[in-house]
Amino acid sequence: MKLVKILRSNSFVLMLLAAFVLSDLAVSWWNPMVTSRRFYKNDFTKTLYHHNWADSGPVFFGNSSVTGAYIEEDAQVRLTEMGLSYGKLTDLKEILERGLYDVKGQLVIGIDVHTMLDALETDPTYQWFKPWYQPYVYTYRDYFRDSGGEFVRNAFKGSLAYEPRWIDKELYFGQTQPDELKAKWSDYDRRFGWMTMPDFKANLQALDWILAYAKDRGLPLRVVWMPWNRGYELPRYMPALKEDINRRLELYGVPVLDLLQTYDPKYFHDLVHLSRKEGAPVFTKEVDGWLRSLEKPSK
Repeated sequence: MKLVKILRSNSFVLMLLAAFVLSDLAVSWWNPMVTSRRFYKNDFTKTLYHHNWADSGPVFFGNSSVTGAYIEEDAQVRLTEMGLSYGKLTDLKEILERGLYDVKGQLVIGIDVHTMLDALETDPTYQWFKPWYQPYVYTYRDYFRDSGGEFVRNAFKGSLAYEPRWIDKELYFGQTQPDELKAKWSDYDRRFGWMTMPDFKANLQALDWILAYAKDRGLPLRVVWMPWNRGYELPRYMPALKEDINRRLELYGVPVLDLLQTYDPKYFHDLVHLSRKEGAPVFTKEVDGWLRSLEKPSK
């Protein structure tokens, strides 16, 4: 009886709470961050969108350096280009562990100078960052505010029209001016150059998990060291990090293509992104030829 009395005395508050929970569940089921062009799309969602929402197949995973360098439609060994803005191996682990994408055929991972940085800020809208208990509307509140503001402004004008949010990934054209590159290198060095092995702990653990995952499933795994503009000094942490990663890969017999310091600066847009017209075709052809050389001859 006491419980009933408490429920009755707080019925209005409880009804409001129930209404909020039910409405949030409905919005979560709608999932406008994926399904509606009114809302911003992260690079994982863009990957699915540009592949007709297919969520399985061979993959070339990495960060924006992979997006800029790999021209999927030009390759004979077709891989789904899954370059994610600020993507790290911890992100790949979440994708695989949560079953957000079923990698089949082979998994190629592009590792550049930023892929293993635990402290590197990333896109908070990636699906794996939302805690199960956090309301959907709260998680993406900034984007609801943006789209809601647009809706209200247009509604006052008597229109329900909206500007579809950009659905393509960022590519890189031309070359950045030398003074801008020097400034960018200085910024990278200030933010990350001092880092040592403990600063890569989470991503190294993710690498170990991915290696075991691929081995357990018989999934062919390959790694590409993504190009760095050799006109500028390599980040100070890279030699030790590269040696550690290569040792782990060797234990699992993972083929490695080392392009870290092989490309002429003329192929780069900046320090880590190849120019789409000059560098990306060369990279795509080289990676494609390497992957074809790894294929077992037909019997």
